[in-house]
Amino acid sequence: SLPPATRALTGLLVACTLLFTLLRLSVSPKDLRNLVGAAGQDSSLLFPWLVLVPGNVGWAPWTLLVSSFVEVNLVEFLISALTLPLAARYLERVWGAAELVKFVVAVVVASNVIAVAVNIIEATVLRDKALFLYGMSYHGLSALQVGFLVAFTQLIPEHQVQVFGGLFHMRVKSLPMLYVTFSNIVCVLGYQSPYILVQFGWLVSWFYLRFFKYNEGVDFRGDRSETFAFHNWFPPFVQKYVARVANFVFLLAVRFKVLPSWGTDVESGTYAPVPGGQRAEAERRRQLALEALDRRMAAPPPNNTPATAASA
Repeated sequence: SLPPATRALTGLLVACTLLFTLLRLSVSPKDLRNLVGAAGQDSSLLFPWLVLVPGNVGWAPWTLLVSSFVEVNLVEFLISALTLPLAARYLERVWGAAELVKFVVAVVVASNVIAVAVNIIEATVLRDKALFLYGMSYHGLSALQVGFLVAFTQLIPEHQVQVFGGLFHMRVKSLPMLYVTFSNIVCVLGYQSPYILVQFGWLVSWFYLRFFKYNEGVDFRGDRSETFAFHNWFPPFVQKYVARVANFVFLLAVRFKVLPSWGTDVESGTYAPVPGGQRAEAERRRQLALEALDRRMAAPPPNNTPATAASA
């Protein structure tokens, strides 16, 4: 069975997608053709209070969250209905329900806010408000899906998964950038909406896990290990250059109090490393994730022990 937060998120996906489908079916085919033709060939634009339309977000701010749980076609819904409960169930058992919900809200809302900002900039620079503000909608769980992959990269980076029935084997840490590369290609081909959300979801999820996620049993937030540093997402031949830029941005963020200081690491311009090589660090992460999962699996249900619920 699914734990409570995962069950709620999956139910929200089903409910929002079903509502969108029923609303679209309620429009006659003739009217749909007329309306879609006037709305830039995207039928989801007929429901700007359910999907995220950049120009309408001012009077429908809830779409920054709700739109992510609306899938507009069967294939996308089936992918989300499969990946959401599987990934969320694992993370909920490792992190707990509250931390999972915080992560989901942070990733989907921040990704959508960035998407709206990008569209406003495009509309201003290219002088095409009709397209970028009112002719494009954002929806679906693509930002959260890549966010889940980033979380798995943090917890079990060296774990191998089988692709195409075992034809290929890939490490978990390779999957986020594979998804981001796919997003880049699709966006270059002209399909910015909604696939650019993959790139924003990758950045937001890494940023949240790196600097803000609460860690049970320690006195700091985020992940200070070297293996989770930003430059490690890139090929080895550019990592040192990315590291310099990332460290410079980090120092500026600390100076302007956007991010908390990490002590001596700020003066040296580097992130705080964890002793040991990358393989040792990956093994340490795997063990911590398994131990956290074992503790939560062994813990009694909250409704059986009121004191446990209060302490959580």
